[in-house]
Amino acid sequence: MPVVTITMAKGRTVAQKKQMAEEIAGTITRVLEVPVERVTILIHELDKENIALAGTLLSEQQK
Repeated sequence: MPVVTITMAKGRTVAQKKQMAEEIAGTITRVLEVPVERVTILIHELDKENIALAGTLLSEQQK
């Protein structure tokens, strides 16, 4: 049973997460030749204040 864990900043829509999960599950099914029912995907979303890039919190970065 493949398990994929994705950790990312909050802010994506449900539709985006759904599409991502479908595409990842499809790729794993195709490459590993396992039934899609056996693929588990865990999505962990973090507040931007809990992620730093190059020493700067994402919540403090300008867009």
